Amino acid sequence: MEGGGGIPLETLTEESQSRHVLPASLEANSLQKSNWGFLLTGLVGGTLVAVYAVVIPFITPALRKVCLPFVPATTKQIENVVKMLQCRRGSLVDIGSGDGRIVIAAAKAGFTAVGYELNPWLVWYSRYRAWREGVHGSARFYISDLWKVTFSQYSNVVIFGVPQMMLQLEKKLELELDDDARVIACRFPFPHWTPDHVTGEGIDTVWAYDASTFRGRAKRPTSMHFQPPIQAS
Repeated sequence: MEGGGGIPLETLTEESQSRHVLPASLEANSLQKSNWGFLLTGLVGGTLVAVYAVVIPFITPALRKVCLPFVPATTKQIENVVKMLQCRRGSLVDIGSGDGRIVIAAAKAGFTAVGYELNPWLVWYSRYRAWREGVHGSARFYISDLWKVTFSQYSNVVIFGVPQMMLQLEKKLELELDDDARVIACRFPFPHWTPDHVTGEGIDTVWAYDASTFRGRAKRPTSMHFQPPIQAS
């Protein structure tokens, strides 16, 4: 049987059906593409959030007025710090403790050691290292800004500082520490204090300052001769 214009009815029926099937197929393809688009957007968004969460704790300290970047202590620096702690007693604090190397070394040397670090990722890693080294009972780490901490309860203070902060920290420690305290500076000396002992050379140089002496000393002379560490007889 034929319809108008001599076109077979079967042909007209097939064309009519194909007109209804084609939009449904296109809609399915469009929906599939939309789902992939949402999935891709979610993956990209989740990746950006994860990167932000990991990176921002490392970037934030660098945006502060006084930057204290994380630079791992060398093995020689740690040895020199421990040398400056010989015959010392009492608690120890590492200001800006990084990955916890100094605190852990001090704990192994018999000190009750504490580290203050602004970067939470480094603090958690330090706690893990202390547990792995078996000194988690005597090595503790806290997330804190060093300018918000009072150091009066510590007998030994270690700092890996930068020149921009040393003067301000010098004033803070002069006010807070007891006369029997010792301050150990690594990489950079304090601007006004005269060190009681110096050991190492180059980036491994370590300066030791006793509170009982730097409170009574004027500005460090322009030229001076560092005294070698006192060796126990």
